[in-house]
Amino acid sequence: MIEPMGTMPEGVIGFRATGDVSGDEYREVLLPAIEDAAERGEIRLVFAMGPEFEKFDPGALWEDAKVGVRFGLGHHSAWKRCALVTDVEWIVKAFHMFAWMTPGEVRTFGLDEVEAAKSWAAG
Repeated sequence: MIEPMGTMPEGVIGFRATGDVSGDEYREVLLPAIEDAAERGEIRLVFAMGPEFEKFDPGALWEDAKVGVRFGLGHHSAWKRCALVTDVEWIVKAFHMFAWMTPGEVRTFGLDEVEAAKSWAAG
């Protein structure tokens, strides 16, 4: 499941992934927020994945790939900062492996650093 995070700084969108994340959730929850941020001119994202996160289903992975193409190419300059918040080591490693493909600045934070991630994304 993807759900919006609580209070976020002005101009920052934040989401938390738990359990299994489906393509429908990706399309219906995350994409509209990214599209809205892109239309405003800046995408500043905090995405948290705790130990209760299990997996992205194939549909969610496909949506993620499409987001990379759609927003990476079409709104390249809108991506300002993307913070991944997790203590799951394999997710951190995968994120760093593909970070070079992400427009804007990217950074990882531990689960105990959610507030720091929000501040950094807003900065």
